[in-house]
Amino acid sequence: MKSDLPILHVGDTVRVGVKIREGDKERTQPYEGVIIAKGSAGITQNITVRRVFQNVGVERVFLIHSPRIESIKVLRRGRVRRAKLYYLRDRVGKATRLKQRFDRPL
Repeated sequence: MKSDLPILHVGDTVRVGVKIREGDKERTQPYEGVIIAKGSAGITQNITVRRVFQNVGVERVFLIHSPRIESIKVLRRGRVRRAKLYYLRDRVGKATRLKQRFDRPL
């Protein structure tokens, strides 16, 4: 298990560095979005990250202890009152914004 992970909460905006293999080369591709769900615990712990790319909502589930995940950086803390933010799927544009939370450090 990784020990250098930040404390992640639902509603946080994160940048996940994912290792991508292209042929025989490997590079890191950043994936930035809002954590809409956390699941499981221990070695199988995962997060679901949602972003809008070219007006299409894209969600990816990351196993946070996977060797394919190079880094996770918290960019912004969001103030939410739910454990799962699936309601963001139905919202478009400015309605998807979350208020910022200042009482937790980045």
